[in-house]
Amino acid sequence: MTEVEIGRAKRGRRAYGFDDVAVVPSRRTRDPEEVSIAWQIDAYRFDTPFMAAPMDSVVSPATAIQIGKLGGVGVLNLEGLWTRYENPEPLLQEIATLSEDAVTKRLQEIYSAPVQSELISARIKEIRAAGVTVAGALSPQRTAEFHSVAVSAGLDMLVIRGTTVSAEHVSANAEPLNLKQFIYDLEIPVVVGGCATYQAALHLMRAGAAGILVGFGGGSTQTTRDVLGIEVPMATAVSDVAAARRDYLDESGGRYVHVVADGAMGVSGDITKAIACGADAVMIGSPLARAAEAPGRGFHWGAEAHHASVPRGHRTAVGTVGTLEEILVGPSFSPDGTMNLAGALRRAMGTCGYTELKGFQRVEVTVAT
Repeated sequence: MTEVEIGRAKRGRRAYGFDDVAVVPSRRTRDPEEVSIAWQIDAYRFDTPFMAAPMDSVVSPATAIQIGKLGGVGVLNLEGLWTRYENPEPLLQEIATLSEDAVTKRLQEIYSAPVQSELISARIKEIRAAGVTVAGALSPQRTAEFHSVAVSAGLDMLVIRGTTVSAEHVSANAEPLNLKQFIYDLEIPVVVGGCATYQAALHLMRAGAAGILVGFGGGSTQTTRDVLGIEVPMATAVSDVAAARRDYLDESGGRYVHVVADGAMGVSGDITKAIACGADAVMIGSPLARAAEAPGRGFHWGAEAHHASVPRGHRTAVGTVGTLEEILVGPSFSPDGTMNLAGALRRAMGTCGYTELKGFQRVEVTVAT
């Protein structure tokens, strides 16, 4: 692969974000009504390939239930406000009214309250009672501590999500999570990320992950590039991890690991490009934070924003554009790609002549230079 000379001592690959690529229609078109955007991971099938990001501004038990009934899956943050406080509504209201210069410090204070095992159990049981697939997220640091209570309460799918997650974490101070042994012992599918490179993805696949989150999460709320200098443009990252999926499929004798694009998708066109670059599904935050029912009340933030010592995100004003139903499945009253995400994806696939997501991964794309 062509590298660019940065200086005499350093060379680097040229990489592309979703803004740099576009999908190219083919000679055949289809009616959008004939297009299926259904997605299945392990035993769980969804009408749409949308996972709601485990962010307190997006997913509450109530919105997780609603998203599930609309054909997606809402991933509850099992270390968030809903598992730290019996009633977090007053705090969510406060966060929405804080000034910019006060919000980061106050978030750190609010999230310093301990996670309560009994609340994890209660929230999972609440979602399960509604008859939808129950998905919850833990950080790599807290997975060993809280996964058993979550599974006992009826969790269907575990998401291990961090800024970056590797299969070979090394620590001189603590015993790291043995991801391969952990996944092997667990009886539910595990989706792991963030991940942004071919080699890291291949290692996570060999560890037994059912799905790989591509990207560092956070999206519009994250300042990881500013604070840590770390970023990988998403179009390239998704394509690299999709290549790892292909090679691991051969290596393992047919085990298919799902690629889930996570972050940098603010509008429906970005979702289309993520699938075109090789994703099986997408994890979205800001598009759903714009819903009238969203807990963030027109604001959006992630776990990076309240890190106790190195915050790498901020609370972002995203506004409100419609209901969850209108944003996910329509109808849309806006021409800017913020509503009817499912309808837009179907129409894009139909325009290019594809009727299933896996076929659409082979669509031609161009690069704007």
